[in-house]
Amino acid sequence: MVAVAARELNFDGLVGPTHHYAGLSSGNLASEGHAGQISNPRAAALQGLEKMRFVAGLGVGQGILPPQPRPDLGLLRRLGFEGSDGGVLAHVRRAAPELLSAASSASAMWAANAATVSPSSDTTDARVHFVPANLATMLHRSIEAPLTTRLLARIFGDERYFTVHDALPSSDWTADEGAANHTRLATELGAVHLFGWGRARGAKRRPTLHPARQTRGASEAVARLLHVPQTRAVLWQQAPAGIDGGAFHSDVLCVGNDSFLMLHERAFLDHEALVAELRLRLGGELDVAVANERELPLAEAVASYPFNSELVTLPSGGMAIVAPRESEQSHPARRFLERLVAEPSPVTEVHYVDVNDSMHNGGGPACLRLRVRLETHEERALEGRVLWNGLLHDELVACVSRRYRDRVTLDDLPDAEFVDECRTALDELTQILRLGSVYDFQLP
Repeated sequence: MVAVAARELNFDGLVGPTHHYAGLSSGNLASEGHAGQISNPRAAALQGLEKMRFVAGLGVGQGILPPQPRPDLGLLRRLGFEGSDGGVLAHVRRAAPELLSAASSASAMWAANAATVSPSSDTTDARVHFVPANLATMLHRSIEAPLTTRLLARIFGDERYFTVHDALPSSDWTADEGAANHTRLATELGAVHLFGWGRARGAKRRPTLHPARQTRGASEAVARLLHVPQTRAVLWQQAPAGIDGGAFHSDVLCVGNDSFLMLHERAFLDHEALVAELRLRLGGELDVAVANERELPLAEAVASYPFNSELVTLPSGGMAIVAPRESEQSHPARRFLERLVAEPSPVTEVHYVDVNDSMHNGGGPACLRLRVRLETHEERALEGRVLWNGLLHDELVACVSRRYRDRVTLDDLPDAEFVDECRTALDELTQILRLGSVYDFQLP
């Protein structure tokens, strides 16, 4: 068989102009802890763009997804608020300010929750499959799926190579949080897709402090839609203690890439049995690094996010970890990452990036990107101007610097003038990315 060239692209969500701190995400300790603070959407977006530039500079594939339009006036009208845009915003601000925050959330920046993806090399029909996440657990995230589906269908529109499914029905049975609970591993024996889930009917062990967001039923359905053979899917329960400690998604305590998996012992129930199962399917080539509670306490892992790093394959063949600056500032987290480089492992480099504005809402480098493995001909079939290059970077930086505010509080959200500013910024961004009219306000 002739080898087919393929590489993984990291599609980062660009931070939106309504980025603010409202503490909307229960169980996300950083989000809850920074509620009410003044945000700087311009700085947050520029940090995200700088991370994209850095990752691309490592020789790793980098793509860009535009923000979603916020505030979502359609949501507010569906909740019974009537009148002009300004009238709706003013009414909501008086009657239910928490709904205004939910409708204005820039949470789509965390593209790891946008969808779950399977590459054509792993699927039964040799197409790349996308399942947009319904994000049913949280109101502010549950409104993302329709536009996520539209954007993915626009970018990955060539039906010869791509299939973009609809999101799962929103229900307690099928709550799906996307690729933040999915890891693809691969060795010479093939690929395995690890799906983490937090709750299921009849599960004997469950968290008691924070909600378990991903359901087993959703993971089972996503695996089917992704056309992943049953023998290549592993569904495993997240550790309730990890969820209660702030690991609301499995990628807070676990990240994998090809033949390497790094995780905290509180990431999954019976993690030793999980590792044994993965090794049974993937063979001795699988390399696993586990941090125990003594080496890296759970609270420190959640605060500094070393597992929410981007773990990427370098053109040279080794791997690099792109970690948040908070991991460098944490002695246990930094020591753990340095151990991976010092020991025999695929990891040869660790880099630290500043995504502080994202971290304050509970999202590290890995949260900001959706991993899409594409073969060369599939990459050539992408629509729009969404693959990173220096000129595109400069144009996006200029747009953000010109159109985004450097200070946003809850009092800015009901301002109709602010809404117009946000729409102007998004319209310009989609023109730069050559995506056409994808937002409702752009449609005739």
